[in-house]
Amino acid sequence: MSNELAGHKIAFLCKRGVEQPELTEPWKAVLEAGGQPVLVSEEAGTITAMIHDWDYGDDFTVDVTLDDAKPADYLALVLPGGTLNSDKIRTNEKAQDFVRAFVEDGKPVAPICHGAWIMIDAEVIAGRTLTSTPRIRKDLENAGATWVDEEFHRDGNLLSSRSPRDLDAFNRGIVEVFAEAASK
Repeated sequence: MSNELAGHKIAFLCKRGVEQPELTEPWKAVLEAGGQPVLVSEEAGTITAMIHDWDYGDDFTVDVTLDDAKPADYLALVLPGGTLNSDKIRTNEKAQDFVRAFVEDGKPVAPICHGAWIMIDAEVIAGRTLTSTPRIRKDLENAGATWVDEEFHRDGNLLSSRSPRDLDAFNRGIVEVFAEAASK
């Protein structure tokens, strides 16, 4: 275990229907780097993950609700995908405000797969370059973003990947950039 993220909290914003490996694998990478991942969601209790949008996964305990979460308490933000999770959370104004605060503060924001959908509703994607699942490519482009087909893409503080197949590259990339932010 390394310690480049020691003493730093990383927010994971999601709700029921999150794609399980897109939550658990980056979570594990943050833990292995010495960071403290924190599950932020709309309501207290647990959320149930999905695997490939059709199989139920495990339940995960929410650490803090959006009502109580303060972006200033976190070094960075991870936006796991999952079609159901991403389609539902993007319409929550508190979630949009949470994402917007990270972007405006220049903190690292890391969407994977459908996780970038909320950035459209938060109106923080215009002029940015990122990757995602090809299924939301047109949505991102229509919101003013440039879409690229890469396993991991960095545009300043925006760190993105296409799908669970890219988790190794995503995890390496986010830990590296989060460590850069932690060293400042």
